[in-house]
Amino acid sequence: MGKVAAISLVIAALSVLLGERIVNFRKRTLASRELVQNHLPNCVALKNLDSGSEDITILGNGLAFISTGLQYPGLPSSDVIGKIYTLDMKDPRMKPAEVRMPRNFDLESFNPHGISVYIDPSDDAIYLFVVSHPQHKSQIELFKFVEDNHSLEHLKTIKHELLHSVNDIVVVGVDSFYATNDHYFTHEIFKGLVEPLLAQPWSNVVYYSPEEVKVVSEGYYFANGINISPDKRHIYVADIFDHNVHVLERKEDNALVSVKAVAVGSLCDNIEVEPESGDLWLGCHPNGWKLFMFDPKDPPGSEVIQIQNIHSDKPEVTQVYADDGRVISASSVAATYGGKLLIGTVFHKALCCDLK
Repeated sequence: MGKVAAISLVIAALSVLLGERIVNFRKRTLASRELVQNHLPNCVALKNLDSGSEDITILGNGLAFISTGLQYPGLPSSDVIGKIYTLDMKDPRMKPAEVRMPRNFDLESFNPHGISVYIDPSDDAIYLFVVSHPQHKSQIELFKFVEDNHSLEHLKTIKHELLHSVNDIVVVGVDSFYATNDHYFTHEIFKGLVEPLLAQPWSNVVYYSPEEVKVVSEGYYFANGINISPDKRHIYVADIFDHNVHVLERKEDNALVSVKAVAVGSLCDNIEVEPESGDLWLGCHPNGWKLFMFDPKDPPGSEVIQIQNIHSDKPEVTQVYADDGRVISASSVAATYGGKLLIGTVFHKALCCDLK
């Protein structure tokens, strides 16, 4: 066989392999899925959140914390620097208020992603943990919320080699948390192109405390949102490319043991948990292909999914809201309070709707 023929065969084989990988990626992103509109009543776009509202968490008193301004490789973003907002769910005006950031903090590199709140039972102090990506790296910023002047006090920055591609966290103590790494690689080309095409279950969940940092669960295609059950006994992890929410049991040494996976039929992002019922609320991407191949003329849609009785033999998975992207695009989180539903997005607006 001549050299030219051999090279031609190699090119042909690589072309076939690449084609197969693209087909597989389209399947995982649900590229062929058509979305039927399923709107809720009295949906209103929230002010000041036109640069995304990637993660939202609501405290028991109705105070919501919102991260905005995420710049994530491969996805649309604005030049607006990252910010944290609060929203009083009891206030009928429903107007988000920007939280004042500390002067000794580097605002220019602040790139907020997932957030989690810890309330110290000893004094009710509120601690906000924020995943940030300065220069597209990963670190966790720990703040204390000063309610009197609506500001954040920066306490410390947490970095570790195992926290190399953090997407979301759930805090379990004043200085301990579980975090999802959504990628195996750290280089942007490998993360954004090679890894999605390879589609291997290489991402994981890490437990962090000052005394110990370790991988506690692995085998995810794209570990994304993470949260904890009201009784603190179970951890929930959304695997966006596997279209599942995984239920994991916590052990005394903070290790996690898989219990089951619940199919959701969508690419679900962040997870919020109702403290009373234990229901899970998920902001999801019904057609991830449109998200990764963003076209403003055919925007990615939004979907909100509720999971009831997740620990039973037959969890109830319900689509609560769906939009084709014309009203709200690329939903990433859904949180409820007082009969209202907040829907946040990666880079678009945020909505508040009535559940009934």
